[in-house]
Amino acid sequence: MRLPFYGLVSHPLGLDLHEPALGKQLFTPDQFAEEVLRSHNEYRRRHQAPPLKLSSKLSREATRYAESLASTRILKHSASRGSCGENLAWASYDQSGKDVADRWYNEVKNYNYNRPGFSSGTGHFTAMVWRSTKKLGVGKAEATDGSTFVVARYFPAGNITNQGHFEANVLPPRN
Repeated sequence: MRLPFYGLVSHPLGLDLHEPALGKQLFTPDQFAEEVLRSHNEYRRRHQAPPLKLSSKLSREATRYAESLASTRILKHSASRGSCGENLAWASYDQSGKDVADRWYNEVKNYNYNRPGFSSGTGHFTAMVWRSTKKLGVGKAEATDGSTFVVARYFPAGNITNQGHFEANVLPPRN
């Protein structure tokens, strides 16, 4: 029995779903991206951040990069993402859009609102809820071993470390 394993990568600046046993497509790339977007916007609402809009251009770029990651099976940030932020996820199994977004958001438990700022243990969460980010692109690709790579691109990028940016863009959740 193969146990699930996953990895996450975030950067300070910053699709098809198959049922493995049957090899049957469950979601189109657009449906996967919409699920990621919906999850992002639910979490953003908790933190008084406006909803993101899905960008077809960013999604094409994210998909191309996810395919590149799947071909090398190495999880690393793109050097050519321009002014976009980027979250990455990898799992040894097929991932749903909600699962990916939930794993990124779970870093909220490590974020200290009394000492706001970037840390590698909270960068996915802060990228997701960054108030001034407007657009999201999502891509997913499957490697030959069945593992999946997900890329989210954010524009404009969040996780800006200049004074005051975290205080203005990462707000505590509403009760």
